[in-house]
Amino acid sequence: MNAATAPDAHAVQTARARADAGAPLSPDELEARLRAIGAERYHDKHPFHVLLHSGRLGRVQVQAWALNRFEYQRCIPLKDAALLARIEDPQLRRVWRQRIVDHDGEREGDGGIARWLRLTDALGLDRELVESGRALLPATRFAVQAYLQFVRERSLLEAIASSLTELFAPAIIGQRVAGMLAHYDFVSSDALAYFDSRLRQAPQDADFALDYVKRHAATRAQQESALAALRFKCDVLWSMLDALHLAYVEPRLVPPGAFHPAQARP
Repeated sequence: MNAATAPDAHAVQTARARADAGAPLSPDELEARLRAIGAERYHDKHPFHVLLHSGRLGRVQVQAWALNRFEYQRCIPLKDAALLARIEDPQLRRVWRQRIVDHDGEREGDGGIARWLRLTDALGLDRELVESGRALLPATRFAVQAYLQFVRERSLLEAIASSLTELFAPAIIGQRVAGMLAHYDFVSSDALAYFDSRLRQAPQDADFALDYVKRHAATRAQQESALAALRFKCDVLWSMLDALHLAYVEPRLVPPGAFHPAQARP
């Protein structure tokens, strides 16, 4: 984590003291607490990601990660469409709908989902298998569906706050691309093109969502709900990696129907 994104310890301590007293946090104090959640809970600290970025996974384990992560990528525009349908402010809708375009693209073969499929293609995964979702880990499916349900049912403030994991994404993307290119001869820069776009898109999206949360979380209760929403989203991402580690690293308990090495092309 660099100095620009690291949470200020004094600001976090002050914010927690004010929260304990029941007083609303200032916008800067709220931001400090949001960033502290990422410093503690973001999934760049998960053992599976440490293995992935340091080149200590085999081809099949990387395939399993890419296949299961596709389910999350596939559902991002579904999540944003559900959120968009609840926004009454046309200006906010105009901004938020760009997220759907970023992932779906303007045409066939464009957008983040198509770029992720180029990664799974390059890793030797059958595209129909990836898109069908039939080889997913059960925990992946449950985690992604829980996120969709959260966005559909919780307040607009909570739904937008849950997207703030994007505050922490640029650092992990840089580590991922550098590490995978350095350590895996079966991965190319073209296969990782998805992350090039996200290095530009994620900071823009995060800045907008952070500003919204800081302006609209005015009461103590609203602020605490926004913080809880971000913790929930971190838990979603962490639980997906827990399942991958359990199935493909240690103790390698692959559930019935989930991806097996035999399903990979040579």
